[in-house]
This record gives sequence, C-alpha cells and structure tokens, in this order.
Amino acid sequence: MSIRVVLADDHKMVRQGLRALLEREGFNVVAEASDGPQALRFVEELKPDIGVLDLSMPLMNGIIVAKAIHRNGSPTKILALTVHTEASYVLEALQAGARGYVLKSCAAEELVLAIREVLRGSTYLSSGILNVVVDAFLHRIDPGLDPLSPRELQILQLIAEGKSTKEAACLLDISVKTAESHRTHIMEKLKVHETANLVRYAVRRGLIEP
Repeated sequence: MSIRVVLADDHKMVRQGLRALLEREGFNVVAEASDGPQALRFVEELKPDIGVLDLSMPLMNGIIVAKAIHRNGSPTKILALTVHTEASYVLEALQAGARGYVLKSCAAEELVLAIREVLRGSTYLSSGILNVVVDAFLHRIDPGLDPLSPRELQILQLIAEGKSTKEAACLLDISVKTAESHRTHIMEKLKVHETANLVRYAVRRGLIEP
C-alpha cells in the first residue's frame, strides 16, 4: 500500500511541484491544503500517514496545526517544510510534535528521504540546520512556554493578518463576544495596548511573514 500524504502550503505552484515529485516516487497525495484550518481538517478526516506542513500559512500556521494534530492523538506523522533556519523555529516545531524539519532550499530528493525516515520512526533534520540545533543545545537555547493558548495564537494571527474581531469570530466559528474576550486576554498577557504591537509580536513569533 502506498504512503498517504497531505500537503499544506499556501503557494499553489509549490504544492503542484511537491505533488509531482512525491507521486513520481510512488506516494499517494490524498489532499492539498492552502491554509492551516484546511490542513487540520484534511488530516483529521483522511488520517494520512504523514502531513507535510509549511510553517508559514494563513489563518493558522504550521506550528499551531502540528500542536492540534499532536494534541488530538492523531497517528499522522508531521514533517515541517520551511524557509526558516532559526533555532527557535526548529525547537518549537519539534516541541509541537513535528518529527522532521526540512528546508525548502534543500534538494527535492531530501524531502523523499525525510518522509521515509520519519515513517520509520526516526527524527529527520535537514543538514543545513544540524549545526543550529547543536548550538541551541550547547547554549541551552529554549523557546520557552508561550504565554498564549492555541486559540489565542489563532486569534493573534488573524488580527495580525488584518482581520477584524468579527471576521476572526466568523472564521473560527465562535461568538464575537468570545473573540473580543480572547483579544483582551492576549493584550493583557503580552502587556500591549495597540494593534501595531500585536503585529510586531506575531512577526517575531513567526505567525506571519514580515
């Protein structure tokens, strides 16, 4: 039986290229997602062997998706595919439940190798970030516990993407009052009082691209 894969990346050309590569290698791409909520839904509904997630996706980034999948006890393995080489991104992805971390700058064959290694039960890191991870370990770099809950991170990302509280509530299928409460708690926890500062924090956290 062929390996079942869900691809998640907000760039259609990237997804098409990855799909062609994986199908050529005998994988079965069962779904393509263009944003975080889609990726989470496809993984929950289709239960693929592996989910290949871009870390920078609209509405819900790859870290939040990985945490939700891991928290729900899904058997699907997660592999992060990203441009980010900073130690904080790598460590946070691994803490979120990702079993592989592959850079988009690597050769296509490395993604295939990474998927096979992850499905064998190993953890795969691109050679380009091995030194970053080793340095983080030696210098005891720790991304630390995020003060925000997964839902608050979702609200923060939507605000940083320019969505109003009402729009965020609609996208997350919650009441406007609940969304406003989340926003208030976010500002209290981060000790900020302006939307611009929320956006800056979201950029630093990698929730949105600068």
